[in-house]
Amino acid sequence: MSTVTERLAALGLALPKAAAPVANYVPFTRTGSIVIVSGQICFGPDGRIADAHKGKLGAEVSPEDGLEAARLCALNVLAQVEAAVGDLDHGVVQCLRLGGFINAAPGFHALAPIMNGASDLMVAVLGDRGRHARSTVGVAGLPLDAAVEVEAMFEVK
Repeated sequence: MSTVTERLAALGLALPKAAAPVANYVPFTRTGSIVIVSGQICFGPDGRIADAHKGKLGAEVSPEDGLEAARLCALNVLAQVEAAVGDLDHGVVQCLRLGGFINAAPGFHALAPIMNGASDLMVAVLGDRGRHARSTVGVAGLPLDAAVEVEAMFEVK
């Protein structure tokens, strides 16, 4: 069992199947040693978005559910990276950047703590290779009314 798999299991998690795109784009692109992952929304293990993860933070979605939605996005990002390189333990050099989009009600400004769900999971799973630069933006809406979307860039072997 790989270190990544062991860390996921210790967290009570497993990587989902890499989600297919919901429009005309590819889930990731690779150029040389860089993999760029398209925005991943908060699909759960069943491939659906839970009702608790639909809508706007600061309105229909609680901060706790938003944090969980961000964690799910990070799991989906890792699933795409695994699809790109085959093995997270030996294929990933570094998570370079995460970009977070938070479906936020007007006046909701606690964006960074929500995005911490994705950032903290990346470090918990990849260790120091999961430390990354990041941006977090509040938006008026996301595909399928998702509460959170996360995109990423990785250096790979």
